[in-house]
Amino acid sequence: MKNYFFLAFLLLLTNYTIDLSAQDRKETMFLSGTDNENTATWDFYCTSGRKSGVWSKIEVPSHWEQQGFGEYDYGRDYRTYGKKFKFADETGIYKHSFTIPENWKDKDIFIVFDGSMTDTEVKVNGELAGPIHQGSFYQFRYNISDKLKAGENELEVTVHKNSANASVNRAERYADYWIFGGIFRPVYLEAFPKEAYIERVAIAAKADGSFSMDAFPVNAQKKQSIYAEIIDADGKVVKTCETKISPKDSLVTLSCQVDNPATWTAETPNRYSVKVSLKEGNTTKYELKEKFGFRTIEIHQGDGIYVNGVKIKIKGINRHVFWPETGRCSNARIDLDDVKLMKEMNLNAVRCAHYPPDKSFLNICDSLGLYVLDELAGWQNAYDTESGSKLVREMVIHDVNHPSIIFWSNGNEGGTNKELDDDFDIYDPSKRPVIHAHHKPGNDFNGIDCNHYENYYSTKKILEDKLIYMPTEFLHAQDDGGGAASLADFWELHWNSKLGAGGFIWNFSDEGIVRTDLDNAIDVNRVNAPDGVLGPHREKEGSYYALRQIYSPVKIDLKKLPSDFDGTIAVENRFHFTNLNECKFTWELVNFVQPEVREAGHKVMASGTATAPDVAPVAKGELKLNLPSDYKKYDGLYLRAFDQHGNELYCWSWKTNGNRKEVLKLVEKSLGEDEKALLEELKAQGVEEDNILPIEQQKGDDSGLSSKVELTENNEQVILKASGIAVTFSKKDGTIQTVTNDFGLPIPFGNGPVLVSGNAELAGVSHHEAEGAQVLEMTYSGDIKKLSWTMYTSGWLELNYEYQVADKQLFTGITFSFPESDIISAKWLGDGPAHVWKNRLQGGQLDVYQRLYNTIMPATNSWGDQFKGYYADVTWMEFNTVDGKFTVVAQEPDLFVRLFSFYGISGPENYPQLPAGDISFLDGIPPIGTKLAMGISNDTWNLGPSGELNVMEKPVSRTLYFYFGLR
Repeated sequence: MKNYFFLAFLLLLTNYTIDLSAQDRKETMFLSGTDNENTATWDFYCTSGRKSGVWSKIEVPSHWEQQGFGEYDYGRDYRTYGKKFKFADETGIYKHSFTIPENWKDKDIFIVFDGSMTDTEVKVNGELAGPIHQGSFYQFRYNISDKLKAGENELEVTVHKNSANASVNRAERYADYWIFGGIFRPVYLEAFPKEAYIERVAIAAKADGSFSMDAFPVNAQKKQSIYAEIIDADGKVVKTCETKISPKDSLVTLSCQVDNPATWTAETPNRYSVKVSLKEGNTTKYELKEKFGFRTIEIHQGDGIYVNGVKIKIKGINRHVFWPETGRCSNARIDLDDVKLMKEMNLNAVRCAHYPPDKSFLNICDSLGLYVLDELAGWQNAYDTESGSKLVREMVIHDVNHPSIIFWSNGNEGGTNKELDDDFDIYDPSKRPVIHAHHKPGNDFNGIDCNHYENYYSTKKILEDKLIYMPTEFLHAQDDGGGAASLADFWELHWNSKLGAGGFIWNFSDEGIVRTDLDNAIDVNRVNAPDGVLGPHREKEGSYYALRQIYSPVKIDLKKLPSDFDGTIAVENRFHFTNLNECKFTWELVNFVQPEVREAGHKVMASGTATAPDVAPVAKGELKLNLPSDYKKYDGLYLRAFDQHGNELYCWSWKTNGNRKEVLKLVEKSLGEDEKALLEELKAQGVEEDNILPIEQQKGDDSGLSSKVELTENNEQVILKASGIAVTFSKKDGTIQTVTNDFGLPIPFGNGPVLVSGNAELAGVSHHEAEGAQVLEMTYSGDIKKLSWTMYTSGWLELNYEYQVADKQLFTGITFSFPESDIISAKWLGDGPAHVWKNRLQGGQLDVYQRLYNTIMPATNSWGDQFKGYYADVTWMEFNTVDGKFTVVAQEPDLFVRLFSFYGISGPENYPQLPAGDISFLDGIPPIGTKLAMGISNDTWNLGPSGELNVMEKPVSRTLYFYFGLR
C-alpha cells in the first residue's frame, strides 16, 4: 500500500468536513487509491501466468502485469504475426471489504469504476451489481443501494483480460499497443440524497454568450425548480437562469444569455463555473458545480475549421495514456507534465489515441489550452452497434462539459461503426463535429478528410480538391525518423492552403513498458512502439526541439544577421487570436566559453527588452531591437519571445560576426593582412586581448614554440612538424597517416581527407615555405578542385579545399578515421543540443555544448542525450580522447560534423546509410524518412523539398584548422 492511509484520511477529512455538513451535495468515498502513486491493497487471484493459482495482494488501481501477475502481450502481434495471445484465459479476481458511513443508509449509493480491462463483473455481498461491463476505457457505475448492509460489506470484482464480445477484442485488444489487464483507474462510491438530486448536467455554451444546459433530475418533487448561477473566473455571478420541474421530469433544459463572455480557445483558455441547485422554494435540496467554457466550433464546408468564428490550423500530436512503470495507470502530475510539454512544443491540439483519457488530462487541457480530439476506441476494427452505443454514451456523458474537446472521433483506421455517428449528438447538446480517423482515402465525414500518412505531394493534391484536410496521423516518428522531419514543408503547405487544417503527428512518446518479467528492462516491442518525439519518461529527442521552432506562433525566418543589421527583424504572427503586442520579447548579447574552459555554455554580457509590435493575428510586421552600437564585439545574439501567459515560445540565436572572431580567438598562426585588420577591429570592439591568440601576441622566448616548421620527406611520405606536433601525409593518396606530439600517445586520426561522395585521385604533391609556415599543395583529378595543408610554427594545421560533386548525393564533404573506442567526450560551439537531419534542421540554439561518449540510439531501450549523429553549424569542436585532445575550427559557417556510426530508423538495414570513416566534415547531410508511406529507403523526396538529396550547384571552398597538441 503506497501513501494510501494518509491520502484516505485527507480524502475523508475533505469529504466529511465539506460534504457531510451539507447534505445537499454528492459525497465520495474511494475504495481504491486515486492514481498510480496512491494505491490501496486488495486481495487478488490470477487464473494463469505468473503468480497464478494462489490468493495474493495487489495494488489498486494498477495493471496486474506491473504487479508481477499474468503475461505481457502486444496487441498487433495477434493480427500482424498470427501469434496466439498468452492472455486468452487470463482472469483476475479482486476482493475488498469496506464499511459505509452510518449516515449513508438513506442515500442512493453507486459504485463507480473509471476504467477496467476489460470484461468486468461486480458483486456486492455476493449479489451482482448489474450486467457485466465490456469495454476498457470508459467509466461505468451501478446503483448498489439495495445490496449494502450495515457494517462490513464485501466487494468481489472479476476482470477478464479477454472480452467475451469479439468486437470489443477486435476494437481494443488486437491493436498496435501494449495490452494489459486489471482495474487501472480508481474505484469509488458516490452517495446522493435519495429524495431528490441532479444526476448530471450537459452544457452547451457558445461564443456569443448563449448558454444552454441539460439537467437530469432524479426523484423530482412537486414545487421544485432548477436554478443555475454562472460564475466568472473572479467568482462573480454574471447570470442566473431557472426552470420549474415536475415529478416526471428526468431531463430539463435551462437557457440564458451572458453578455460579452470571455471566450475559450487554446490561446485564451477562459473558463466559467455554473452552480446548479435543485430548490424547493428558497431551500436548496441538492447542489453541484461544473466548469465550462464559451466557445463555438464550426466546420465550413470547402473552407476550414472555425473556433469562435476564426479559422484555425491544428498543430496537433497523438498521445497514449502511458507511463513506463505503470502502463495506462497514470496520475494528474503526469497529465500536467505532458500538457506542459505539448505547450512547450507550441502545439495547440492533442488527439487522445486510441481511447478516451483520464479525467485529469481533460481538465488540464481545459485550463492550459489545448484543442482535444476525444476518440472512441477502435484500432482498425469497430465495436458492434450494441456494445458501441453503450460506450459512446459512457464516453460522451463523462467528457461532454470539457471546452477543450472540439471533435469526437468515431474510431481509428477502419475502426468506425458508422451506425454510431448519430449517437454522439444524443448526449452532446453542443453538437460537436464527429470525424472518422482513417488511413484510406474516401472515408471523409462532415466535410473533413482525415486520411493518414499521405506524403507531401499527395497532400498537396488533396488540398487542391474540395475537402478540408486534417490528417489525424502523419509523419510517423519511429526511432529518430518522422516527427519533425520535413514538418516545416508540410506545415507551410497547410498554413498557406485554404483547405489545409493542419494535423496530428504520430506520436507523443515512446510506449516503452518496464517489464517486471525481464528485470525491469524497458521494452518497446522492437519497431512497434518507439514512435514518440519524446522517450518513455519524456526524454527530449531531436524532434522536440524542431517542433518548438516550426510551430512557434511567432515566426522569424532570419537565418543570419546581415552585415548592416540595425536591429530590425521581420516577424509573422501565426497566432489565431493573439496580437503580438500581448507578447514579450527580450534580447541577450552573449560570449561563448572557449574549449580550454571546463564548463560549457555562455555568459550573458548585455540584455534588454524590445517593444512588442502591433501585429494582428496571421499578419506580418517588424520587431525592432534596440541593441548597443557595439553589439558586434560580442559573440552571439539571443532573442526570446514569450506569450501573453509568460511562457517562452522560442529562442532564436545568431552569430554577430560569422566564424571569423572564433577563428582569431582560437587559431595561433602567422597573421596575413586580413587577419591583422580583423585583429585590430576586434580590439577596437573591446574584445580582451587575452581572448585573441595569434602567435605574435602569445609567443615569448621561453614559450617552447617552434621558430619554424620542419618538413621532411621520402618517396612515400611528407612529414610536417612544429611545436612538438608531427603530421605524416601519404604521397600515394594524400591522406594523413599518423599524428604524433610530444605530450602523450599518438593520436589515431587519419585516413583522410577523402570525399564522402564523388571521386578524386591524387595527381601530385608539392610544397613551399611561406613566412615560416610550410604549405603542402596536393593536386587531384576528379571532384577535388584544390587542396592544401599549411602548418604554422604554433603547430596549428590549416586545411584549404574546394570540391564539387555532380548529381544527387546523400552527403557531401570530407571524412577521416578515428577509433570510436578511443573517444571520451566532445565539446563544441554550434547548434544544439540535438543532432540533425537535412529535413530536420530546426530547433537548434547556438551555444557551447559538451557530451560524454555513449552508444544511445533510437529504440535501444536507453534514452538520453545521444552522442553520435550529425551536428549543425559547428564553429569548433574539441575531441577528448584516451590519446589526448585535439581541436578542429571552421573558418566558414554552416559546417556539419558527423560523429561515428548511428542510424535514424532501425530495420533489416538501418537507415539511412552513413559516410565512410568515423568523423566527417560535411556540407550536405541526408534527410530522414518515416516508418510509413515513404518507407525507409532513399525516397525521402516524397516528404517535400527538404527531403530531396543534396545537389552542389557550385564548388564549395572551406578552411578547417586542426590542433593536436596541449593548450
